[in-house]
Order: sequence, then C-alpha cells, then structure tokens
Amino acid sequence: MTSRIHPITEDDIAEFLLRTPGFFERHAEVLAGVQLTSPHGQRAVSLHERQAEMLREKIKGLEQRVMEMVRNSHENEAIARKVHHWTGSLLQVRDPIDLPPAVADGVRTLFDVPQAAVRVWGVSGAYIDCDFALGASEDAQAFASSLTMPFCGPNLGFEPSGWLEQGGAPAAQSIALLPLRVGAIDSATPAFGLLVLGSPDPQRFDATMGTDFLARMAELASAALLRLR
Repeated sequence: MTSRIHPITEDDIAEFLLRTPGFFERHAEVLAGVQLTSPHGQRAVSLHERQAEMLREKIKGLEQRVMEMVRNSHENEAIARKVHHWTGSLLQVRDPIDLPPAVADGVRTLFDVPQAAVRVWGVSGAYIDCDFALGASEDAQAFASSLTMPFCGPNLGFEPSGWLEQGGAPAAQSIALLPLRVGAIDSATPAFGLLVLGSPDPQRFDATMGTDFLARMAELASAALLRLR
C-alpha cells in the first residue's frame, strides 16, 4: 500500500523559512536573486529594493501623521488662547446684567460663531424681566437639565434654536447646545440656563465632532452667569 504524498504549499515554505532563519545565510544567492514587482510600475526589483520602497512609504506615512499632529496642536493652542481671552473678558464685567450679552458676543467674536444666544432661569428678582431670563419653557429647561455634555447636530427645530437672532442672516443649519449648571457639565445638578450656538454651515456643529472645548466653555459661562442667581 503506497502512502499519499501531499504537495508542498506556500504555507509550508513560509513556515520552514520562519523556523530556519539561517537558510538565507547559507544560501545568500537565493535572497539576492529574488525579484518582485514594484508597486510603482511593472518593472521587477530586487527584494532589497522592494524593502527600501516599503521603508520609504512607511516613513512618508509617519511624516504625514507628525504633520497632522503638529497642525492639530497649533489649532488647539489657538483655541486655548481664545478661551483664555474670553474668560478674561467675562471677569472684567462689573454689572451682572451685562454678562449674558458678554458671553454671547465673546463667542461670536472670538470663536467666529455666526449666532449665539443665552437663556438663564431662576435668576434673582433684579433680573427676572430681562430678555435673557424670558422665553425658556419648562420643556426647554428640562431638556437642558438632561444634557450632560454639549449637543451638536443639525437644527431640527428645537425650541432653543428660536432664541438665535436672525437679523436677515441665513437660518442656522447646525447648532450646539451647552447646558449651564453649577459645577461640572456632566453633574446631576439641574441646569439653570442654556448657551446656544448656531451656524448656517450644516457641518459646523457636526454630531461626530469633539466637544471637550465646548464643555469647558459651558463650565466657564456657567461660573460667570452664577452672579445672576
């Protein structure tokens, strides 16, 4: 009875070479004679040339990643400077009644946001009839309290989007809603207000965008507007 001999497969050859690292040392002429197809054309190149091409491609990819990291770093630094400037301007407001417009104006000016509005509820008697203390329904207040992070996305007709002043400008296609509350933005404390940002650009406040800076802005605005309570 004859035994059946299985043909040698590529996997068998690969496993042999992995288990026998000295093979190419003993047969250097085989390694030197290996020819591969270049990804940059149909010409054949040696294994060494192909490895060099792969290394160059890897270095190019790493350079692009480094450039992207540097660009992101510069953008984050610029935003941090704007937040610092905005915070300083809020600290210089003497009369609390001027704080809501200072918050909104600072957002529009420093962060190039076309539209911004602030509503605060539960304010002290001196401010109860001010525009920024009016117009927020119980549903809007409950919605603000339900937010534990900034909401970013398309303008689906939420009540707070109606607080944005149009003034002949295009209607907001994307909005960001920043809850105002005592302490951290993700705390269980009920919100006492809402900062609304709007843009006619549908992609300006995208649902997938990062919200770390927006969260810090919400906490800073909250700390400033607490003087109204």
